Amino acid sequence: MNKKICLPLLPLSTLVLLAGCQTTQSAGPGAPRQEAVIVGKENTAQAAVEEILTGPLISGALQAEKEATVRAEVGGAVLEVNGEEGQSVRKGTLLARIDPGSLNDAVLSAESAVSSAKNALEVAVREEQRTGRLVEAGALAERNLETARNAVTAAQAQLADAQARLMAAREQVGKATIRAPINGVIAQRLANAGDVVTPGTVLFVIMDPSRLELQASVPAQELPFLRIGTTVDFEVRGASREHFLGRIERISPVADPVTRQVSIFVQVPNPGRRLVAGLYAEGRVATQRRRSLVVPVDAVDTTELNPWVLKVQDGKTERVEVRLGVEDRRTERVEVVSGLSEGDLLLVGAAQQLTPGTPVNIEGESGREEARAE
Repeated sequence: MNKKICLPLLPLSTLVLLAGCQTTQSAGPGAPRQEAVIVGKENTAQAAVEEILTGPLISGALQAEKEATVRAEVGGAVLEVNGEEGQSVRKGTLLARIDPGSLNDAVLSAESAVSSAKNALEVAVREEQRTGRLVEAGALAERNLETARNAVTAAQAQLADAQARLMAAREQVGKATIRAPINGVIAQRLANAGDVVTPGTVLFVIMDPSRLELQASVPAQELPFLRIGTTVDFEVRGASREHFLGRIERISPVADPVTRQVSIFVQVPNPGRRLVAGLYAEGRVATQRRRSLVVPVDAVDTTELNPWVLKVQDGKTERVEVRLGVEDRRTERVEVVSGLSEGDLLLVGAAQQLTPGTPVNIEGESGREEARAE
C-alpha cells in the first residue's frame, strides 16, 4: 500500500489549509483503484441539539452595586488604622481614629458655656420670682415684672444655644472615630497611621461583593428588544469560559449623543464571590432562548441562493441544502431548521471545497502524524 499527497481537484491553497490533506491508494492484482482524502478533525463539525440565544450584544464593566467611600470629616493626624484590603467588615466596625486635638478644647469650652448659661437662667428665674412678689405687694410697677420675664426668656435662649454648641462640638469629636458605614469588604485602604488628613480625604472604599452591577451599552436601534427584568447572559474577559446570568434592572432614558449607545444596568447576584468588580464582560440580552439543532457558522455556505453544507455520508461527501433559523453571532453558531439531523458530520473551512462524492477518511491528530510519517 502506498500513500501520497494527491488532491488534483483542489487548488494548492486548499491543500495547505486542509489538515492531513492526503490521499490513500490501494492497489493489487485485480483490485480497483480507490482514493480517499484524509481530513483532520479540526476540519469537521457535528450537528448537535444545543441551547441557542439571540438578542442584542452588550459589553461593559462589572462594578459593585453597593459601595461606600469613607472620607475624613475632620482634619488631623491619623492615630490608628484598622483593616486591610480584602478584609470583611460589619457596619459600625472601627476603621480609624483621628487625633481630635482642638476639638476636645471646643467641647470643654462649650460645656463651660452651658454651665454659665444655666447659672444665668437660675438667676433670671429667681429675679422674676422676687419681682413678682414685690409687684403683688405694690412695691414695684408691673413693667418691672415684664422686664424680669424677658430676662428669663433671654437666659433660656442663651442656654439652648450653648447646649446646641456643645452637641455640635461632641459630634465633631465623634467624627474623629471612623467606622464602617455598611457591611462589606475593604476594597481600598488609602490611609496609614501618622498621615495628616483634611476634611474630605478618602480613607477607605468599602463594597458589598454579594451583588454586582454590569453597566453595559447597546446600540440605540436595539432598544425595542430591551425590557426590565430580561435575562442577560455574559462571560468575563480573562476568566474561564463560564457563563453568568443577570437581569436588566434599569435602562437609561438617554442615548450617548456621540456613540448612539444606550446604557443598561444589569443586576448580577454573586453569592460565591466568583466575580469581582472592575472586570470587563461581554454577552447578550437573551430575548430568545431555545434548544435547537445548531452547527458552526463556517459549516454553512451562504454564497448561493440556497445555503448548503457538505456532509460526510457513508465515507463520502454529500452536498445538502439546509434551511436556517436564528444566528448567534457571539458564539458563531446558527440554527438549522431542516436538512440535517442530530449527529450529522459536516466539513468546515477549506474542507468544504471538496467535490461532492469524494471519499474521505476522518483522522485525529495521531492519525495525521502517522500518515505523514509514512
